Amino acid sequence: MKITVNVDCSPEEARAFLGLPDLSPLQDSAVQQMKAQMEKAMQTMGPEAVMKTLFPLGSDQLAEMQKAFWGSFTKG
Repeated sequence: MKITVNVDCSPEEARAFLGLPDLSPLQDSAVQQMKAQMEKAMQTMGPEAVMKTLFPLGSDQLAEMQKAFWGSFTKG
């Protein structure tokens, strides 16, 4: 015998039902802190330096990575 139960509820309702904590205030705080750090870095370093910090790979390596991704998707 097989029984299927479908529950239609929002993530917030499911979290409350299961007794899980609501971490959205913590996530919002972390995002705001990261945003403030990024804005501070943009003021002191400039856009190009920030991009190099975020993506340390050179443009050649990024191009190779993109080719690898496209190759894996188009092999089908």
